[in-house]
Amino acid sequence: MDKEIINSQEAPAPIGPYSQAVKANGMLFVSGQIALDADSGEILNSNITEETHAVMKNLEAILRASGLTFLNVVKCSIFVKNMGDFATINEAYGQYFKTNPPARETVEVSRLPKDVQVEISCIAVL
Repeated sequence: MDKEIINSQEAPAPIGPYSQAVKANGMLFVSGQIALDADSGEILNSNITEETHAVMKNLEAILRASGLTFLNVVKCSIFVKNMGDFATINEAYGQYFKTNPPARETVEVSRLPKDVQVEISCIAVL
């Protein structure tokens, strides 16, 4: 199997032993993204809407580095610290998938990296 590691300077560098994304067999697997600003390293989380948009912009930068867009996304996984934020996260997330949204699951977790409120990963097809 051939695989290609994808890294975008427009998205935050990995904070552990993983790649931003991996292309393999006509698919792109994007690691979970949080609201970390690529330039400053700061968490953008004054509210859950801002945080969700920052996460989506990081995903978008990685997709773009692969020559893809949100139209190529077939699956997302959303991890939230508080399921009570679901409606607000869903509203912001939905702005990136106006038609034919991907399959998805949303799971409440007790803690996320850097104590953020939301993390999202995705799978796209080439």
